Amino acid sequence: MLKAIIIDDEQKGRMALKQKLHDYCSNVQVIGEAENGETGIDLINRLEPDIVFLDIEMPRMDGFEMLHLLPEKNFNLIFTTAYDQYAIKAIKYSAFDYLLKPIDIDELKSTVSRITPLTKTRLAINSKPWNRTC
Repeated sequence: MLKAIIIDDEQKGRMALKQKLHDYCSNVQVIGEAENGETGIDLINRLEPDIVFLDIEMPRMDGFEMLHLLPEKNFNLIFTTAYDQYAIKAIKYSAFDYLLKPIDIDELKSTVSRITPLTKTRLAINSKPWNRTC
């Protein structure tokens, strides 16, 4: 099971994505939601998700500003936004994918299916005793 967090200032957008994940991506469990970057950072640090679905345009702190404040990124980043003009910038932030709202179900399923083997490999590597820090 992949653990996911949704960070979006619009409750309607969070609920729609959560429902699509529930209905079409049974291997993804939404373990947290945030309506702003500050709460998003806290959730990421506490819950250590495999996937972060991140909106870009949010009040006070946009998605890119939020990423700047994270000391490290140990998750697959998927931008979810209504604006296509940030796609190039998203690549520079090592985004796994960039989904335009309203999120197409087939695109979401494709993205999750591509993430699944990568995440399993990362989890296996991180669980090896020689990768643990003291």
